[in-house]
Amino acid sequence: MNVTCFIKRRKALKMSQCKLCDGICTQATLSKFESNTHVPSLTILTQLCARLGMTVEELYQAEESTVTQLSGALDDIEKRLMMEDYCQAFQELAVIDPDQIQSVVAQMQFYYLRGLMTALTNGHVIDVSYDLSLIFNVLDPKQKTIFTSLGFLGMAEMYSRNHQPKRAQAYFNKVKQFLSQLPDEQQNEQYYLRVLMMVYYTAEFEMTQQHYADSERLINIGVGLCSEQHVTFYLPDLKFLATQCAIALHRPTLTVQGLMSETLAFAKINQNEVVEVKLAALKRQLEKGQLREA
Repeated sequence: MNVTCFIKRRKALKMSQCKLCDGICTQATLSKFESNTHVPSLTILTQLCARLGMTVEELYQAEESTVTQLSGALDDIEKRLMMEDYCQAFQELAVIDPDQIQSVVAQMQFYYLRGLMTALTNGHVIDVSYDLSLIFNVLDPKQKTIFTSLGFLGMAEMYSRNHQPKRAQAYFNKVKQFLSQLPDEQQNEQYYLRVLMMVYYTAEFEMTQQHYADSERLINIGVGLCSEQHVTFYLPDLKFLATQCAIALHRPTLTVQGLMSETLAFAKINQNEVVEVKLAALKRQLEKGQLREA
């Protein structure tokens, strides 16, 4: 029940608690309801709502609307995270009060988003650890949901960016374990985008550690998922990683050029300007001879 909707209507009508409850109930009863500590009887609540020109059903509909709006807002922020639009994502996340989120799933999505984004933007270790540990220690103690693995990803990125590769590897290994046990049954697009995000960052880390075979295996898994599930969002990023791998492994020039062309094509299709910039920088490095290819 959305008590906030009730209070907003009363205040919009410039009606005091005393005036609203007159002849219906005590002011203490109304005060307890508005403070969300006690819901009065249906008879009293119906009369109060009627005096405000609304119905009890509207309170529940407003709550459903609020939940839907929150879910949509979190999904939009998640898209910005995947697009690496961290500034806007943080701004939108800042207006959401996690203490007001009732759904456990929404809470996990909120804390994973804030924790992972903080890690990816080199935020404070304590902030990252607090947000992500809430998921796999409190909200998902049995560690059965995808949010736990997304939390592990955030911890891995945090340690990686703080130059602690051994600790990062331990968490990336947890992510790889999740990726090796994906369900056979069909999932929704959001699920696969989250999986592909885990694939991308894990493959990127393995490459920085010169574990090229592991990186290529993950890239191939990611490209395969994109093809099977008709999800192209992460193809530019995966193809860019494949290009970097090919250069590091001294693959033939034609192979590297082919991967660059594919990267650029998928980046333009997906309007991924970040990958376009990265690719342009990589090409300049090759032209200057700072990187070698066979």
